[in-house]
Amino acid sequence: MKKLCFLSVLTAFTLFCTAQPQFGIFAGGQATTAKYTIQDIKQPNQYKYGFQVGLGLKVPFDPPLFFSPAIFYSMKGYKVQFNQPAYPPDTLAVDNNTTIHTVEMAFLLQLDLGKRPDHFFIKAGPSLDFQLFGKEKYNLKAGGLVDRKMIFGFTDYGHFSASLLMQLGFETNSGFMIFGQYSLGLASINNADYGPQIHHRIYGISFGKYLNHKKTAIDTRKKE
Repeated sequence: MKKLCFLSVLTAFTLFCTAQPQFGIFAGGQATTAKYTIQDIKQPNQYKYGFQVGLGLKVPFDPPLFFSPAIFYSMKGYKVQFNQPAYPPDTLAVDNNTTIHTVEMAFLLQLDLGKRPDHFFIKAGPSLDFQLFGKEKYNLKAGGLVDRKMIFGFTDYGHFSASLLMQLGFETNSGFMIFGQYSLGLASINNADYGPQIHHRIYGISFGKYLNHKKTAIDTRKKE
């Protein structure tokens, strides 16, 4: 994981130094859940609602292909009902409702669909997910509600994960953008041996703006 992070940052820095990137900001809402399995048995779950906000670049690579890294805050979580014992959170828990605060570093490639200033685009690539802190609420079989901070460690929840991001969006000649995003968790956020496998699943829509975008002038005069 550390080697992958170093190589990704080195690649981004090299492209940044050899090109003229556009700087962008974005924010939006998202519906979050998790693929949650215990001993390969899928557990019933529900969506929660969160948001993301961050910064991104659009670096010329081989137009219409661009390197488009981003760093952003993402509020995630899930609601799950247990039909098997699960640790974490507790082998006596019957459900769990989590809210997780994360920071992601995404290393995406962007393909512009068309040469017009206003155009659709597709982005895809991996991201490194840092679970900063979180809270969980769960009910016990014998009764009672537990409301606590999530415990991160080698035998509990993990601080690090990875995902695959996919985006479909639209950019305007003024530098505004809108995009839908799907995040597929590739690694479980649980470190406990024989514990549940928890993979983030996120759907979202965001709006953004390139801050140093230059409009493209289109010559509409008739050619002689």
